[in-house]
Amino acid sequence: MSDFVQHSLRILTGIDDPRQVAGLSPSDLSRLAEEIRQVIISTVSMNGGHLAPSLGVVELTLALLRAFDPGRDKIVWDVGHQAYAYKILTGRLESFHTLRTFGGISGFPKRCESPYDHFGVGHSSTSISAALGMAMARDLQKKDHHVISVIGDGSMTAGLAYEGLNQAGGWGGRLVVVLNDNEMSIAKNVGALSLFLSRKLAHRWVLRLKKDMEGWIKSLPYGQDLMGYVRRGEESFKSFFTPGMLFEAFRFTYLGPIDGHDTERMTQVFEEVKNIDGPVLVHVLTKKGKGYVPAESNPTFFHGVGSFEPETGQAEGASATTAPATYTEVLGRTLFHLARTDPRIVAITAAMPEGTGLSAFAEKLPEQFVDVGICEQHAVTFAAGLATQGFRPVVAIYSTFLQRSYDQIVHDVCLQNLPVTFCLDRGGLVGEDGPTHHGAFDLSYLRHIPNLVLMAPKDEAELARMLVTALAHDGPAAIRYPRGVGVGARPDPRPEPLAIGQGEMLRSGSDAAIIAVGSRVHPCLAAAGAVAAKTGKSVAVFNARFIKPLPQDDILELAGRCHRLLVVEENTVAGGFGSAVLELLADKDALAGLTVKRLGLPDAFVEHGPQKTLRAKLGIDTEGITRAIEDLLR
Repeated sequence: MSDFVQHSLRILTGIDDPRQVAGLSPSDLSRLAEEIRQVIISTVSMNGGHLAPSLGVVELTLALLRAFDPGRDKIVWDVGHQAYAYKILTGRLESFHTLRTFGGISGFPKRCESPYDHFGVGHSSTSISAALGMAMARDLQKKDHHVISVIGDGSMTAGLAYEGLNQAGGWGGRLVVVLNDNEMSIAKNVGALSLFLSRKLAHRWVLRLKKDMEGWIKSLPYGQDLMGYVRRGEESFKSFFTPGMLFEAFRFTYLGPIDGHDTERMTQVFEEVKNIDGPVLVHVLTKKGKGYVPAESNPTFFHGVGSFEPETGQAEGASATTAPATYTEVLGRTLFHLARTDPRIVAITAAMPEGTGLSAFAEKLPEQFVDVGICEQHAVTFAAGLATQGFRPVVAIYSTFLQRSYDQIVHDVCLQNLPVTFCLDRGGLVGEDGPTHHGAFDLSYLRHIPNLVLMAPKDEAELARMLVTALAHDGPAAIRYPRGVGVGARPDPRPEPLAIGQGEMLRSGSDAAIIAVGSRVHPCLAAAGAVAAKTGKSVAVFNARFIKPLPQDDILELAGRCHRLLVVEENTVAGGFGSAVLELLADKDALAGLTVKRLGLPDAFVEHGPQKTLRAKLGIDTEGITRAIEDLLR
């Protein structure tokens, strides 16, 4: 623990089993909550992570562990970025300092990590469906434990959550859904549902009105009998002003809203819930970042944060004015400059305006920006609808999240050959968030779709040119680019479009050739230079730029001239860019006398860790590419 953890962990270090939480006094519970927050702040300040969400659910976690048996009952966390307190209390205090580090514990619940992690997560809105499956399995097995889904109000904007609610209500078995309502997911929640969940009464006037009405009714003949009818209608009146009406429509018993920082009250409600047959939804109100002033003041920044100084909350490292622009920032700036003069451009994101670099765009061009909430499928079909009416929608979504909208990309966009541009942020290895967030599969799942142009830039300047290319193309196009900074290539003020299906030769050579795409192009250039300096061999380097359509003529010319090809990408080798090159060579009968080696991500889920560490381990950094060329030349 850092020096910031000023208080000794008197209560926390005495907990060897999460069941012990149930026996703590109110004063000890309050002290325990403080200690947990200190541990979370200390660790995240060093390792980065999801700070504000986990700080907001400390008391909720304690109440769940008091009321339910964590060794027997199944608690399923949605997304999982709010589960740090749960990790600490379920046997991972000693290893919590390794959170999100290479070889350390995951930042999300993970079944192989702990018997208390009942479902692996990382994407939103899965908890109700998963918990429902567990509850139905319990009944089929004639068991009687409880199953609890803990889901945030941001995740409740996704259709998957309502599909789970719909089946659960129709099924009618025992299931507990805890709705953690902090009125904020990553960005500010959007849409009618968010307004509905946030609607609250001015309690003072409601109570005064109720008291006056009761007095008047009792003064009437048969007043006492009338009061019976009034009281029976009171719940209906309440449901009009609370989200209860919505969840009752799904045949859930609705309880709440409840103060999500009142451990005693929540424990009492959870104890009552255990005796209710059928599905129940408990609505709790929490404050994101609770207990840490910087996170309470700026929950968006502290939702997912890098290392920072815990005393001040200031981010460590280079200042915003000196740090090179990230690919994300370049995308946002370029798109804004293009949209200023082209009202057809509409930027669309799914609850990630800041993460996709569109916050400034949204502020300056609000009429050309739409945040649909955590609804990737809807985002794509919505964009398709815009495109049919002459607009040029740009859908900016993380690669790993765009996977959720695969069917919509195929049927609603590409089948109709609509001019929708997909900007896939975080293509490749993302780092500490791990396998649920690595953009490992996009080249594979996109390149086989008809009508789609698929590109990956070697640097920031090429990203800007690819965006111009996509918007000028009269059909669907996708650009995938990595997380973080590139090589510092400044985009031209007026970037020119690229010729679709044409790459560029960056280095000449005849002994071997490297065909690279995206983030691996510059490491390949460095590796070719290292091999030349060491062995005297000349190695050509070709930046393909396009995964689809491939620059066929250049690739075939290299194959015929060099006879040794190394194909490098930061995507799974299964069905990726290397596979596309091999298919081309086979189709053109160009494999005779040719040696081809592929480098990329393995046919396995890559664990969490720093991008640099993971690339080195997988052999796709400069050193690994150098070794691969040397092996190819032997």
